Amino acid sequence: MVEKIRLGEQWYILATSSPADERRRVLKHNDLFAMFDRFGDIQPIGLGEEGIYHGDTCFLSHQELLIEGVRPMYLNSTVKDDNGLFIVELMNPDLHPDGGNRIAKGDLHIFRAKLLWNNACYEHVRVVNYGLEPIEATISMEFGADFKDIFEVRGFSREQRGKMLEPEVSKTEFVLGYQGVDNQIRRTRITFDPVPEKLTAGRADYRIRLEPKAESHIYATMGVEHDGHVVKNSTDYFGAFTELNRTVSERLKNRCSITTSDPLFNKWVDRSTADLVMLTTNTKDGDYPYAGLPWYSTTFGRDGILTAREYLWIDPEMAKGVLALLAATQATEFDPARDAEPGKILHEARKGELAALNEIPFGRYYGTVDATPLFVGLAGAYYERTGDLDFIRSIWGNIRKALNWIDEYGDRDGDGFVEYARYSDSGLVQQGWKDSNDSVFHSDGRLADAPIALCEVQGYVYEAKVRASELAHLLGDTALANKLQNAAETLKQKFNDTFWCEEIGTYAIALDGNKQKCSVPSSNAGHTLWSGIATQEYAARIADQMLTDDFFCGWGIRTIPKSASRYNPMAYHNGSVWPHDNALIAEGMARYGFTHKAMQVFSALRDACLYMDQSRMPELFCGFEKRPDEGPTLYPVACSPQAWAAATVFSLLQACLGLSFDPHKPEIRFRHPQLPPFLERVEVRGLSIAGSTVDLLLQRYPNNVGVNVISKEGPAEVVVVA
Repeated sequence: MVEKIRLGEQWYILATSSPADERRRVLKHNDLFAMFDRFGDIQPIGLGEEGIYHGDTCFLSHQELLIEGVRPMYLNSTVKDDNGLFIVELMNPDLHPDGGNRIAKGDLHIFRAKLLWNNACYEHVRVVNYGLEPIEATISMEFGADFKDIFEVRGFSREQRGKMLEPEVSKTEFVLGYQGVDNQIRRTRITFDPVPEKLTAGRADYRIRLEPKAESHIYATMGVEHDGHVVKNSTDYFGAFTELNRTVSERLKNRCSITTSDPLFNKWVDRSTADLVMLTTNTKDGDYPYAGLPWYSTTFGRDGILTAREYLWIDPEMAKGVLALLAATQATEFDPARDAEPGKILHEARKGELAALNEIPFGRYYGTVDATPLFVGLAGAYYERTGDLDFIRSIWGNIRKALNWIDEYGDRDGDGFVEYARYSDSGLVQQGWKDSNDSVFHSDGRLADAPIALCEVQGYVYEAKVRASELAHLLGDTALANKLQNAAETLKQKFNDTFWCEEIGTYAIALDGNKQKCSVPSSNAGHTLWSGIATQEYAARIADQMLTDDFFCGWGIRTIPKSASRYNPMAYHNGSVWPHDNALIAEGMARYGFTHKAMQVFSALRDACLYMDQSRMPELFCGFEKRPDEGPTLYPVACSPQAWAAATVFSLLQACLGLSFDPHKPEIRFRHPQLPPFLERVEVRGLSIAGSTVDLLLQRYPNNVGVNVISKEGPAEVVVVA
């Protein structure tokens, strides 16, 4: 089956043919990522998404380890808890080498270890003879590179491709190359140690001779080069391993750690932490969490902002990096091909051949209606967490431009609401977080016509103006502060008057281009609690509705209820469960005093995570009803890891603890802290605020949750409102 990027008029890819039962293993370091099968190989199956990628290009599309020309038997494979090392264990099948003695099944143990560092994948292969007799066998490693753009991998059909270059072969390495239509030369350089017995372009053969209990070692380095630019890598596997461990330790040293009474929950926390470290990429503007693997290993505005918000209490430096990069890439001019307008915040940035040739519009694309208000909201939340007014001052001009975009360009018709409609046929049809073509519709299933005003976006705008008002006041612009506060209050009143649908007991998902309500209940309405635009009365009704059987499947809150005309539990946005969506709704519930409901969402997602491979929360899963003794139904091509899904656990925990910060006093505050049923105890170490560091123990008691200070450095106080 071929998946097309362009579905009707929409540039959007839904990959649907990848086998759901093939558990792939993923590694990433900065802009390099790799996807392997469980054998440690790269095979052209499914969409052909396995491979080693850099800059949206697949630099290695085939790799296979063979013994006597056949694939070894699988024993086990795993990615280490810190996501640094991929380990595979294999053994030989029964072998009858030409002219040699039979090798009994299981006499040879084959160990593979892979890691990424800078612009190379390093592999160590160890073969041990556990038989009783000496063994001779040929170990082969096969390689291939098609240099496809990641959008080609996902189904984009091109009229013209570049040309493959003549391979270069020496005693210890070979180089595969490609000259793109963009005239850029991309190369994959594969180096071996020791020298192979035979080396051709695409294959290395080693003839090993092992006495009983003896072992042999092979090292391969697969480096990527772009337009002749070679990044210096560590000289060998062990050097790369040491450097990788050092950088992971450095990234973790200033973040607080969480340990609880539930070992299974701890696995979720640890894997999420490791995933966020792995997805975070060092850019010239700061560290930025790339959205997810394999399809979204790049900068996404909305994803980065919401990930940083969920993770803000753990590591505010992530938010600082997100704000810095998005400020640096803020649109400065009107460009309809890229849906760009002055002050608008980036949606997506791509670096591959198709983007360079403008065959896709995503080189630097701005087709998102919500990233701009969310950017302002993150700036306010970052200041609230850190008190770092110097940084806010440095991006204040960008915040002002974002606010101007909201009023001048976001509100297209002057009705007070922010809408979207693409300028170009190559742009995204839907520009909210639910960006499937069919995600916004009327109760009878008719798709909404643009311009579309989403309910949650009005909430994001409300929060942006409230937080920007606070920042303007701090920076001495009282007139602007008052103007923004008044605008926020006006928007809140008008929103509640206009969007509320009594017949469905919630806000309309949107207003269409004719200002008609799309009277469909949706999880979007739950975001209005997160932003604070909902009234207390309406918030209570929405919170109740989110936990009805119509919405709540037992594993979480569906994007739309079973009763909706377009409900399909296997649809990307019309009936599935998105962890980050649930986390924002749970935060909103807690904000309005419904923490007991937030804990139901928390418990459901924790139960779902117990069934997830490697305790890794995926981008989404299907919205089928929870059944006894079964796990949730996986969505076959969900990104895993996905940044905002990984950060979900931290957002949920903060919501239940009622945790907030005042960096000026400084204080760490717990407002009516509660713990879900599966947690008796939570230990938080290294929680920092304004130069102070605190270690805390939260303990469940019959009538409340106690907060005990284990140790403290600095003047910060811990305040509990019971």
